[in-house]
Amino acid sequence: MKIIWTNGCFDILHVGHIRLFKYASSLGDKLIVGIDSDKRVAELKGANRPINSQDHRKELLLANKYVDEVVVFNSEKDLIENIKNHHVHTMVIGEEYRNKKVVGQEQARMVEFFKRVEGISTSNIIGKSRER
Repeated sequence: MKIIWTNGCFDILHVGHIRLFKYASSLGDKLIVGIDSDKRVAELKGANRPINSQDHRKELLLANKYVDEVVVFNSEKDLIENIKNHHVHTMVIGEEYRNKKVVGQEQARMVEFFKRVEGISTSNIIGKSRER
């Protein structure tokens, strides 16, 4: 079985995420999405994040037809262990990480890069909602 992995916060789902999941799922037999725990999101993005709890983010992701499993991780070490333990064949990450170190890449057989949907990001959505 060819296991595909992608990970992120996925705090507010948008069309860019859906396109990522659709692409990633087309590469193998099972798509596992790793999500940062609430504590990790707050550490990485600030005290006002996440908007949605890890339980709600997990439930939303599992409702997506392209996502087969969701794993919550608390640290880089935890992320690496999950990739290793799930025997990931391919990691799919945003192209902004091309030519950069990708956490967990040593545990996967290959890394594929996904082109970001221009102008769409969770940060932009949050910013727009605060302007109203």
